[in-house]
Amino acid sequence: MSPEAIRKVNVIGHLNPDTDSICAAISYAYLKNLTDDSGTIYEPRRAGALNRETSFVLRHFGFEDPRLITSVAPQIKDIEITPLQGIHRETSLHVAWNLMRDSQAGTLCITDSEGDLQGLIAVKDIANANMDILDTFALSRARTKYQNVVDTLDGHLIIGDPNAVIKMGKLSIGTTPEMMDGLVAPGDTVLVTNRYESQRFALDSGAGCLIVCCGANVTGVIRNLAEERGCTILTTPHDTFAAARLITMSVPVRAKMLPEEKIEFFSVNTSVDEAQRVMARTQHRVFPVLDEDGSYIGVVSSPNMLNVKKKHVILVDHAEASQTVDGMDEAEIMEIIDHHRIGTIETPGPIFYRSEPVGCTCTIIYEMFEEYGVEIPADIAGIMMSAILSDTLCFRSPTCTASDIEVGRKLAKICGEDPEAYSDAMFDAGADLTGRTADEVFNSDFKIFSRGDANFGVGQASFMTRQSRLAAEELVKPYFPAASKAKELPVIFYMFTDIRSQTTEMLYWGNGAERLLARAFNVTPKDGKAILPGIVSRKKQVIPALMSIIQTNQEEEY
Repeated sequence: MSPEAIRKVNVIGHLNPDTDSICAAISYAYLKNLTDDSGTIYEPRRAGALNRETSFVLRHFGFEDPRLITSVAPQIKDIEITPLQGIHRETSLHVAWNLMRDSQAGTLCITDSEGDLQGLIAVKDIANANMDILDTFALSRARTKYQNVVDTLDGHLIIGDPNAVIKMGKLSIGTTPEMMDGLVAPGDTVLVTNRYESQRFALDSGAGCLIVCCGANVTGVIRNLAEERGCTILTTPHDTFAAARLITMSVPVRAKMLPEEKIEFFSVNTSVDEAQRVMARTQHRVFPVLDEDGSYIGVVSSPNMLNVKKKHVILVDHAEASQTVDGMDEAEIMEIIDHHRIGTIETPGPIFYRSEPVGCTCTIIYEMFEEYGVEIPADIAGIMMSAILSDTLCFRSPTCTASDIEVGRKLAKICGEDPEAYSDAMFDAGADLTGRTADEVFNSDFKIFSRGDANFGVGQASFMTRQSRLAAEELVKPYFPAASKAKELPVIFYMFTDIRSQTTEMLYWGNGAERLLARAFNVTPKDGKAILPGIVSRKKQVIPALMSIIQTNQEEEY
């Protein structure tokens, strides 16, 4: 697909997003929107709930939370939706049939004036109604409007209200008074010809409506008598046989439609996979589609599924398949901007990939602003600075480089913040446990890694005070078994890092976790915890050490 055909690109960070993941997505989307003149829209998205640190940063600099995205698998919105116009519930079967014929559609959707889906009518429904020739009460049972009858019979209303409805009676054929005697009852709709005697007898029998066929005239006497008795009269150019065949098609579609509660329909956000599963298990051929507000916009069927447009994405702050949102194998990755190891993501062709050994993705993005010659506004500078302070623990982390420090201080000048004072407030906001659950704290910054057949997860939380760190440990540790089951991970590690003392207390769970930790860091864990002085970086100090021991174990097994 050519770049001109791409309408939107989602800029996404990793699952369980941290401050760098979110701020990198926002700032890089901002840069791309300024520098790409193709008309493509770049939208920052979040791949999970925001932690309190990140929420503090966005509120402080006046940003709304990016919209949540949980999957980039193709959705109904990514295929060609047939824009089939909906019809009103009072539309006659005759009109519906003609619409189907003209549009070559086998199904029509019934909607109200607000565009809400009310039902569905198919060719077979109209055919069944047309074949049910013994249902002489069809018009009254459906409370059919006289205007429907007039339109269906190409008629002309002589006496009566076109918006009135047929409330009672059956459909009768008026031949001669002798044949009508005992057959025509009060309220009946009677088809007659030009014979005065038959018309008069029908009126005397209490007919609710006279349909005069063959375009015959209606005398003044009959008109006056009909007005006195409240009988509707209309004429039709069709003969009695044709009129009798056509008139049941004046019934409104609501009487024969499949009601909304029985309809299989899709939202524009329904995944293509789910839609195909629904199509496979039902006999329906056409499926209505509703927009995000629940209004009907068109239909899809199996042929629509043959041309699916992939979603286009840019990944920031990660290159691990296990850290991406669902459906990434069905999306088209256009770029990756990252500062971690090259992970397990594969692409079918070459893409723009920028990875640098710095402490924060936003440091790289700052360089790209400079390369493009784009001025960084104060609010964007503020969130980029926040990301660098977060990832480098205010320049204390071993992952921090001279570039991070230089860029961080330049951004601080642009946004008017003191890095030390601001980072204290930011970390304090992130450490606040008020009202938080173990699940929320655990997933605030948790990543999954793999080496060969081994899968494990490492989380991290950073604290300015010992009291807040110990409170977080006490909350999270009992949650490890549930987290292991939910994420299908046999081994879990969690770093509780004291920023001021540059020490991490590593909690762990799972078979072999203690031995793995002991070998990786040459420590003796005790009571489910290992004290790791000087260890503050998951990316640079923890993951490489664990990966090395796992690799050694796998080689020893062979």
